[in-house]
Parts: sequence; C-alpha cells; structure tokens
Amino acid sequence: MMMCPHGGQVTVIPSQTKVKLSGSPALLARDATIVAGCAFAPGPKPQPCVSVQWVGEAVRVKADGQPVLLQSSSGLCKSAEGIVQGTVIITGAQTRVSGE
Repeated sequence: MMMCPHGGQVTVIPSQTKVKLSGSPALLARDATIVAGCAFAPGPKPQPCVSVQWVGEAVRVKADGQPVLLQSSSGLCKSAEGIVQGTVIITGAQTRVSGE
C-alpha cells in the first residue's frame, strides 16, 4: 500500500508482467503512477499530488532490462505542475527475493 503524505492513494501501473514478486509484477522506476484523493491544498492555489517520480532504483537487478524499485527507493509525490509535495509513504513491501 502506498500513499502520498496527504492521504492520497498511490496506484502504480506496471509496465512489465514477466517478473513477479508474490504474484504481483516487480515495479520499475518508469512505471506510470496515479495519485487519487490527495487533500493537499495550502495557500491560494491547491497543489495536490497527482504523480510520483522514483529515485534510488536497483543498480544490478533488472526486469525487462530496466532497474526494479527497491525497499530503499524513494517516491517523490508531484503536483500537476511538477512541484514536489513530499515522499510516498509505503506500508508493507516484499523484503526478500530469490531467482534463477
């Protein structure tokens, strides 16, 4: 489960489906994200979170030729104008993976 710091629900749309973790596709930094329900509206112009930019993806682990997101990766929640509004709050993550 992922949320923006203002309570909006973060949904990731996986761009690959071959590599799975506990039955779900491994997430990549390039995957599209949608933030719904962000209530961030300080000041005269509301700037709710609408997307996420990921940083700190894997260096050596890849899926579909692209780096996967790790537990240590950070998501920067951004407004429609690209202004960073805070970091994604992640509750629960796959902590161990093995492969062939």
